[in-house]
Amino acid sequence: MSETGYDLVVVGSGPGGYVAAIRAAQLGMKTAVVEREHLGGICLNWGCIPTKALLRTADVYRLIEHASEFGISVGKATVDLKKTVDRSRKVAGQLSGGVKHLLKKNKVTVIDGHGKLKGGGKVEISKDGKAIDTVAAKHIILATGARARTLPGLEPDGKLIWTYKEALVPDVMPKKLLVVGSGAIGIEFASFFNALGSDVTVVEVMDRILPVEDAEISAFAEKAFKKQGMTIHKGTTVSELKKSGDTVTATFKDKKDKTSTDTFDRVILAVGIVGNVENIGLEGTKVKVDRSHVVVDEYSRTDEPGVYAIGDLTGPPWLAHKASHEGVICVEKIAGEKDVHPLDTSNIPGCTYCHPQVASVGMTEAAAKEKGYDVKVGRFPFIGNGKAIALGEPEGMIKTIFDAKTGEMLGAHMVGAEVTELIQGYGIARTLETTEVELMHTVFPHPTLSEMMHESVLDAYGKVIHI
Repeated sequence: MSETGYDLVVVGSGPGGYVAAIRAAQLGMKTAVVEREHLGGICLNWGCIPTKALLRTADVYRLIEHASEFGISVGKATVDLKKTVDRSRKVAGQLSGGVKHLLKKNKVTVIDGHGKLKGGGKVEISKDGKAIDTVAAKHIILATGARARTLPGLEPDGKLIWTYKEALVPDVMPKKLLVVGSGAIGIEFASFFNALGSDVTVVEVMDRILPVEDAEISAFAEKAFKKQGMTIHKGTTVSELKKSGDTVTATFKDKKDKTSTDTFDRVILAVGIVGNVENIGLEGTKVKVDRSHVVVDEYSRTDEPGVYAIGDLTGPPWLAHKASHEGVICVEKIAGEKDVHPLDTSNIPGCTYCHPQVASVGMTEAAAKEKGYDVKVGRFPFIGNGKAIALGEPEGMIKTIFDAKTGEMLGAHMVGAEVTELIQGYGIARTLETTEVELMHTVFPHPTLSEMMHESVLDAYGKVIHI
């Protein structure tokens, strides 16, 4: 075996790992990335990107179904599931190839294999369970990501009971589908399959769907999903999944321990994720693990000198853009760059690409009140916006929350068409510590959906114009 030396070795090439490697190379560090499967990680290959490709098909299908409302006559639309999946995989493949190009362009060495800490600033590379090489580095970043959580008695089998991976490449369009969990992953799949004709049931253990979102937004989204034909059970657990032939019978239990059963063609488990902390050499190091996630400080440093961790491996929020930003901060701190600031997770937007879309940044109204803030709350409905009506998307709402004493924007919450594109405006506002005054004095273009952001701020202070 050879032993090559680097300034930095990154284990994992997801949105945290490959971005960290590129930034390190830009700063003049000799850098390598170790990847055992797909460049781009789960996000590009089995998460963020391919799901959006599937959801785009659902959007197009939905538009065709309502074409007559726009003065267009078309025949009955049909869905070719294989072509839909093939397009999704092609999109994922294109972006994975793009990551390969970017790493090559920045002269980052890509090592094919499984990386594992060996102590003393070394990483062992293995293939098919056999050690094939060892590399040495002054600094090592662990970016091994996470995987789907499984619950006892509800284990996926890849055929009738799916994780997100099987749901991304379905061999059949389920006539009747159960989605366990109503976070972003569960709701996006529920939205996709429901739009294309599946009879979808969503089960959520909490007392509302999309539980991390503002309660008002969750309620709006639930009403929209039910209107689209989804069945939603809140405060409910799935106590058993019993397979029989080509169906699965689920047993539900509510908070009063009342049980009921229903039978489905397929089940999607979307009950969270756990960090990939196993078999990466943490044993014998000072790296601490909290349940299934590596403990780090504000600059992604573990307690083991020269070892860092970023992204989903370190816990929530489990977002690709959080991982990327952590990677940059970590590398710039290693390189001794000036003006490196810790990541404020309260300024990280969250997006769910269902229909209607959901997006948010900062505190919910309930969280702000729990922290003792005297709040001012503004709301503006899509039905009051000319662009939304012209688009045929009149259902939605934008909600903003301010500190009544200082004018600080504490949080913003949206549900409706293209809100995942709009939320960055409020993200910038929070990063710049903008108050209601600057937002009120900002001129928003007309006609745009973004005007609703302005109107929501005005509403919080009794100055709203168009409603």
